[in-house]
Amino acid sequence: MLTLGALNKFEGIRHGFFSREGGVSEGLYASLNCGLGSKDDPARVTENRARVAAALEVDPNSLITCYQVHSPDVVTVDKVWIPGEGPKVDAMVTNTPGIALGILTADCAPVLLADPAARVIGAAHAGWRGALTGVLAATVTAMTKLGAEASRIVAGIGPCIAQRSYEVGPEFPAPFLAADPANERFFSPAASAGKFLFDLRGFANAELTKTGVKRVYELPHDTCREERFFSYRRSCQRGEPDYGREISAIALEP
Repeated sequence: MLTLGALNKFEGIRHGFFSREGGVSEGLYASLNCGLGSKDDPARVTENRARVAAALEVDPNSLITCYQVHSPDVVTVDKVWIPGEGPKVDAMVTNTPGIALGILTADCAPVLLADPAARVIGAAHAGWRGALTGVLAATVTAMTKLGAEASRIVAGIGPCIAQRSYEVGPEFPAPFLAADPANERFFSPAASAGKFLFDLRGFANAELTKTGVKRVYELPHDTCREERFFSYRRSCQRGEPDYGREISAIALEP
């Protein structure tokens, strides 16, 4: 489990960006696979999620994840749901103590947010599509409706695919440039002719900053090149039939 000092210093908030290590899954899913949508043994995934909950000191049933669809949609959570029956959204916010908001990733950026003064937290799944269409801004807006202030929010961007590993096609930058020509700075030429390298982490950071969040911190890990993380792109490059998902989560202490 990785943490950010900027979030650790606040009393009453627990968080963690978990790697793929420390679980019970085997093979492609070794070992802390928390993805209910994978083809892993559901019993092993349940045990892995229970281990994550224990690390956060919350009840296993209180660790929730949504059905992520690369959207800008956010839900405000006031009660837990049955695992696997979460809403089709890509971010959650809450001011209810004891609920751990979990985000599943395998290259996309997990973003955990907290306003410690208002005791409001959020968690967002920021792939390129969700980040481009506004999931991070929507998360901050949803938090403010619960009493948070953007200027007080602390945000942490967890392990995700790094720019050096994120090669995209020649058509990929167009919607980013249409949204804001300044987004050109998140693309650099790739070794392959006509292709680019995309800085997802940097783009997510900039999108948070636009909302008025002044304190955005990043973990530097590249999920595609570091074996201790699951990676969709790495699995595709190797021709593997499936891949696991790591989890990042945040909770308010009761």
